[in-house]
Amino acid sequence: MAATPDQPATTTARRKAGRHRGEGQWAVGHHTPLNGNEQFKKEDDGLNVRTRIETIYAKRGFHSIDPNDLRGRMRWWGLYTQRKPGIDGGKTAILEPEELDDRYFMLRVRIDGGRLTTAQLRVIGEISQEYARGTADITDRQNVQLHWIRIEDVPAIWEKLEAVGLSTTEACGDCPRVIIGSPVAGIADDEIIDGTPAVDEIHDRYIGNKEFSNLPRKFKTAISGSPVQDVVHEINDIAFVGVVHPEHGPGFDVWVGGGLSTNPRLAERLGAWVPLDEVADVWAGVVGIFRDYGYRRLRNRARLKFLMADWGPTKFRQVLEDEYLKRPLIDGPAPEQPSSRWRDHVGVHRQRDGRFYVGFAPRVGRVDGSTLAKIADLAAAHGSDRLRTTVEQKMLVLDVAEDRVDSLVAGLEALDFQVKPSPFRRGTMACTGIEFCKLAIVETKARGASLIDELERRLPDFDEPLTININGCPNACARIQTADIGLKGQLVLDADGNQVEGYQVHLGGALGLEAGFGRKVRGLKVTSDELPDYVERVLVRFREEREEDERFAAWAARASAESLS
Repeated sequence: MAATPDQPATTTARRKAGRHRGEGQWAVGHHTPLNGNEQFKKEDDGLNVRTRIETIYAKRGFHSIDPNDLRGRMRWWGLYTQRKPGIDGGKTAILEPEELDDRYFMLRVRIDGGRLTTAQLRVIGEISQEYARGTADITDRQNVQLHWIRIEDVPAIWEKLEAVGLSTTEACGDCPRVIIGSPVAGIADDEIIDGTPAVDEIHDRYIGNKEFSNLPRKFKTAISGSPVQDVVHEINDIAFVGVVHPEHGPGFDVWVGGGLSTNPRLAERLGAWVPLDEVADVWAGVVGIFRDYGYRRLRNRARLKFLMADWGPTKFRQVLEDEYLKRPLIDGPAPEQPSSRWRDHVGVHRQRDGRFYVGFAPRVGRVDGSTLAKIADLAAAHGSDRLRTTVEQKMLVLDVAEDRVDSLVAGLEALDFQVKPSPFRRGTMACTGIEFCKLAIVETKARGASLIDELERRLPDFDEPLTININGCPNACARIQTADIGLKGQLVLDADGNQVEGYQVHLGGALGLEAGFGRKVRGLKVTSDELPDYVERVLVRFREEREEDERFAAWAARASAESLS
């Protein structure tokens, strides 16, 4: 079968291509670096750059930074150079890296499981105001990103973060990134199993450990025992999903090999049930396979999903058991369908202890340092010391007494955070975009915020769950292929033949129920200015043509090209 644009190439083609040149797999003897990234990783571990940042670069300034540190190893400590202002999207793929680099950095604060105390959030807010020109974005992997960071200020920022138990260790780079977890772990009344101990054990044993600090590419982990399935497990390199084994009780089903970008692939089940106290060992085994067998020759084939595509889950599980765990895994059941169509925990919900958690929606994850500090103060004033971020760019305040809920909601709404948001505010997410990202082609954050406002004005009675994901380039950081309406940024021609910012449209993607990638209608592209008109038109047609209780994704899969245009 020929490969489609949305699938990795076939196993046969890959093996034929790799037979003569090798894929750079350490486990089969290919230790010679086959590209520049593998070379600089071999020369020096990414974790070692911290010493140079503290002792040399922060003292001598931006222009003292070695290029392999600047565009390589500094990522292991959460630092990317941001885009130089004024460079339009048409030059993104033309200019050399040094021409795109600004002398400022994006800094990613690692927040495993999305867990924050009010003190931690307040410190992030203070750092934002003091060092990052007030910027702060909640990402779709539960982190917070800051911009306009000077290299001279990085050691002081680390000191402030680490004083409250936060870090930027391996927030980026070819290493295990943040461990995403259920934001209601340990408190939700309907939870199958609390994955928090596994998140902590993996973090404590392996994050910052050189055993796994040189992987072929980034490695993404998700752990959740929520029946809502709130960590997008289908698109992570490894995910542990809460299930109940008929004989052994609550534990986790293991999924491997998911990922998006330009070759999207859904993870596959290994068919294995893992108890809570073995999750870290199984995780280490899977990461070990990736380290040793992953394809290091070409960066665009170095993610774990490509190895899984070639091996399949049966071989992958066999290698995991035989070579890494040295024991068989227990067969287990698949998860049930998600218990909710919304997976973000927005709204007011009772905890198992009788208190409440309150989930609220910023606009496309964009906040600012002053507001983060105000959220921390508001939570503390209502008796809470715990907050959570979500993979949908939302936030939660935990542990609120019933008689304080209404006051908290009023305080959040005064900050323009809605606890009962429209489907458009609730379901729209956006990546960083051209404002700061060197890979981006178009604007995303401001475009997403204005789109929300327009749709709320035009379709005030629309009440169906809907996701609109906006990405500034093809790399799918905002998960465009799995959204009801996915918008991939590119330059397009307007009605007058001018090249302007716009989007290729993907329709009907989904995770959870009937997971799959969105449909691309041939030639369907819209300019940024036309975007509100287009989305309004498609949603009106959906309401006119849908069958009873039909989801948007199901309608989009069967609708005519005319209805989707």
